[in-house]
Amino acid sequence: MAPRTLSRLSKALIAPALALGATVGLASAPAQAAVWNSCDQWGNTTLNGYTLYNNIWGSGAGSQCIWANSGTNWGVTASHPNTGGVKSYPNAKKVINKSITSLASLTSSYNVTVPSSGAYNTSYDIWDTGYRYEIMLWVNRTGAVGPLGSSQGSVTLGGSTWTVYKGNNGSNDVFSFVRGSNSSSGTVDILPILKWIKDTKGWFGNVTIGDVQFGYEITSSSGGLAFTTNSLTVSGG
Repeated sequence: MAPRTLSRLSKALIAPALALGATVGLASAPAQAAVWNSCDQWGNTTLNGYTLYNNIWGSGAGSQCIWANSGTNWGVTASHPNTGGVKSYPNAKKVINKSITSLASLTSSYNVTVPSSGAYNTSYDIWDTGYRYEIMLWVNRTGAVGPLGSSQGSVTLGGSTWTVYKGNNGSNDVFSFVRGSNSSSGTVDILPILKWIKDTKGWFGNVTIGDVQFGYEITSSSGGLAFTTNSLTVSGG
């Protein structure tokens, strides 16, 4: 995957300014969109404490529709061309707003159904409130995708073994943790990962964690592919 020059902060917060001239087609939302659905490029809503974003941010994107039964049961149908570069990051966001040292815990459980083709990763995207640091946790990936930056070796933390990458996209530092094997369900203990970055590596200080996002960073999904979050919980305090 080519280095990213835009952060998901920019995509979510100043999306219209970053449309990059992409032409986004519309497709029909799936029938299971019992509560909410949107095919809008920047479609978003809040359900039971989670904010959902369709978030089609990359250039050369195709069509994508998001549906949700709740903030923790949702999915997308996406048809993005087989070209390089991230096209979208549909996600559900939980706001934490606590410093690392004041957090007693921060965990998340996920259960997803993802396609066997295309190019994408299923990932957490965690931000500090200053949007200077981005921590990505890749729990599965398919196709020609890879993290930003250079490898820093492997570490076992939070219930999994990860290969760690460190880079900068021009807007913020990015620390990517790529799981050693693909997983469609599991629990991640996020706090030890944050403490490892802070205390062991010294890559940032006692930052305040703002957003914990979970979703699908899609590069290509030619012909239309479905990504489903069967269940998701993010809890901490």
